[in-house]
Amino acid sequence: MISFSDLVDSSENPNSLGAKFRQQRQAVFESLFFSHFSADQSISILDVGGTPEFWKKSKILDLPHLSITLLNLSQSKTSQAKLISVTGDATAMPEYPEASFDLVFSNSVIEHLYTFENQQKMASEILRIGKKYFVQTPNRYFPIEAHYALPFAQFWPKKLLFKTLTQTKLSRLHRWPESAAQQYLEEIRLLDQKEMKQLFPDSKLYLEKVLGLCKSITAHNF
Repeated sequence: MISFSDLVDSSENPNSLGAKFRQQRQAVFESLFFSHFSADQSISILDVGGTPEFWKKSKILDLPHLSITLLNLSQSKTSQAKLISVTGDATAMPEYPEASFDLVFSNSVIEHLYTFENQQKMASEILRIGKKYFVQTPNRYFPIEAHYALPFAQFWPKKLLFKTLTQTKLSRLHRWPESAAQQYLEEIRLLDQKEMKQLFPDSKLYLEKVLGLCKSITAHNF
């Protein structure tokens, strides 16, 4: 049984509702993946903003000729030979030539780039270096804001949201440190379906729905 704290906790908690949605999304992704790639081919994946934990339960990791590069602002520790951790900038990846990867994957990262200009840069780089792509982000218009688990928090005045995060336990049952709250308030810029289509013009949009409402948007070209 899911407790109330699990219900509102972040997706890093494997028992949380967010983690359940992430598992469902991963199942959709893997279905698309295996419909396109065969087990005997050599496959290179770039995961922009990814972690080893995301892949450790994936069937994809069992493929024999696979490499997954995890690109982040700082390196992640990984003991899995097929996972390679590197440092890099999602908005500028000149170290990779055109069509370097069979697939570029990104989960809940593109909304952390401060401005739409930076989001355009990340999208442009993904389209340049990836033959296939799968890019997910929370929907701007879903009633419960994904990062704070508060109703319509994306539309609150920032001063009010900062006070709520740092002076109450309404967001995920804990008070946020002021530095963390300020960082999120500066960096989070949620996207909607129109903007995702603008960033990835030739994509198909997979809409993850809860009670008929779009919770997250994934642009892909499978």
